[in-house]
Amino acid sequence: MAPETTQKLWTPANKVTLARILAIPVFLAVVIAPWPDYLPYWPDAESWKPLIAAIVFIVISATDAVDGHLARSRGEVTSLGKFMDPLADKLLVTAALLVLVEMSVLPSWVALIIISREFIVSGIRMVAASEGVVIAASWWGKVKTVTQIVAIVLFLVKGTSWLGTYDQSFSDGMYTLAWVAMGLAIFFTIVSMLDYFSKSRDLLGFTKHARREDVEKYDYMRVSEDSWEREFPTNADLEEQAAALIDRAREAGVMLGTAESCTGGLIGATLTDIPGSSDVVAGGIISYTNDVKRERLHVPAEVLEAHGAVSEETACAMAEGARSELGVDIAVAVTGIAGPGGAVPGKPVGTVWIGVSDAQGTEAQLFTFDGTRSQVRAQTVREALKKISERIR
Repeated sequence: MAPETTQKLWTPANKVTLARILAIPVFLAVVIAPWPDYLPYWPDAESWKPLIAAIVFIVISATDAVDGHLARSRGEVTSLGKFMDPLADKLLVTAALLVLVEMSVLPSWVALIIISREFIVSGIRMVAASEGVVIAASWWGKVKTVTQIVAIVLFLVKGTSWLGTYDQSFSDGMYTLAWVAMGLAIFFTIVSMLDYFSKSRDLLGFTKHARREDVEKYDYMRVSEDSWEREFPTNADLEEQAAALIDRAREAGVMLGTAESCTGGLIGATLTDIPGSSDVVAGGIISYTNDVKRERLHVPAEVLEAHGAVSEETACAMAEGARSELGVDIAVAVTGIAGPGGAVPGKPVGTVWIGVSDAQGTEAQLFTFDGTRSQVRAQTVREALKKISERIR
């Protein structure tokens, strides 16, 4: 389950996010405060004021990538961070837009469109959260953010006096470029909002059935349209499935092993609840943290860094590591986000990769499960047992 949600509050990532929020008043002061009046030895300070403000805005915006990298690479995704990070972005963009309106550089209707989008999307996410659904940020949202930042920077500098004195045609070109960038920002702002409406149309009552899996990046293993009426596996169901698997493994003469992250040992417990399971079950490794994945299952650090712990590459590496460490014929590995927290863009709650490895090779499959934390884990156990059974056959 990764990035693992840590209990530590003030992680390096959260400190960077807090610094971004605290830097917003600094940006505002650079833009609107009369600080050039206190620098008599710098006669051109007023003309350089917008450019300095743009540089400060760029530096603050760049910290968004820094805290995200720190949280993922260190496995320190926290509830506080998930709250502060989007809040910091919205506060920074909103502050910049309002300052541009205050300076009569930007029409108020532009700021109204962009700010309204944030209120609408936040409302949709609240409705989704109340239903236990996480709507992952899409590609449209990322482009929206980048174009907004570029447009704001151009609007900060387009009217500076040094541009006009340097070359009038250059100044006119900057004015046109700024409005082109702002037009793109408005376009992607609206499109990203409509994307959220599209993803949540079921939750908002526009269609009959709610499809809770995120569909932006992976070809998820989908269930039928009436899937929400299906029954989740019970303990009795899993016990029956495990007993049949134990018998099949005994007949085939194979030894089994497990590597578990989000299930925390449930697969191994389900198998070893069956009398005589020691004939075919060698053991399991619970690798709940990235450190254990690296040290006990030999998952390469570069795999975790590049793809994250909830990924195809990590699931395959975990399965291979378990097969090698336990000396078994077939090893299954699971890594995912059981909820209720831990979701990241592109990986909503219920995202689970299940990998299986034997002498014929290693593969992993992506699932998205609905339900509570315990229901997601139960479904993961069921599918993991199926994966082992398929390899025995």
